[in-house]
Amino acid sequence: MDKRRTKVMKLLKGYGTRVQYSVFECLLSRDELAKLGRDLRALIDVNTDSVRCYRLDSEAVQQIAIYGIGRVTTEPTHWLV
Repeated sequence: MDKRRTKVMKLLKGYGTRVQYSVFECLLSRDELAKLGRDLRALIDVNTDSVRCYRLDSEAVQQIAIYGIGRVTTEPTHWLV
């Protein structure tokens, strides 16, 4: 399990910014999101693992509140959490 998690983390770091231990913000084109999905499915065990992708439009991004350090990635097309 930990080896898979490490591989997933390294893959996601190549696509976006790690904002928490297991949360990444990614600005992706449609093709990049499709490739990421394929790469994730190849890494995880679909029977025991769960990776969730949430797309946020510009209105939802404007509603993000950050308490403490950090900033919202600007003008995202897709967000991966």
